[in-house]
Amino acid sequence: MTHPLGARLAPRRTPLTEEEKTRGEANFASLVAQSLVAEGRFRITADTPEMVELWQRVARTVGDMLQRPVVSYANGRYIVITFDQEPSASPSETPPRHE
Repeated sequence: MTHPLGARLAPRRTPLTEEEKTRGEANFASLVAQSLVAEGRFRITADTPEMVELWQRVARTVGDMLQRPVVSYANGRYIVITFDQEPSASPSETPPRHE
């Protein structure tokens, strides 16, 4: 089959196996955790639903590892993983001051 000059074919990606997903999550978690601690955020290309799912699982794992709330934002091209902004305590939740 011939293609017109300049036509670009979409790359074909082989779906990850369950083992690859599990290994990826485990291996990427420490990398993302280090980046969050050092820089406060981690950004990577995630242009398929499968990659977004993988990095969201990584974000949950990192939150558990660091025992801090972590969120991820995806836009179809990139995903950013960062610490969640902790809500400020309401006056009823603020511990009493002893002066």
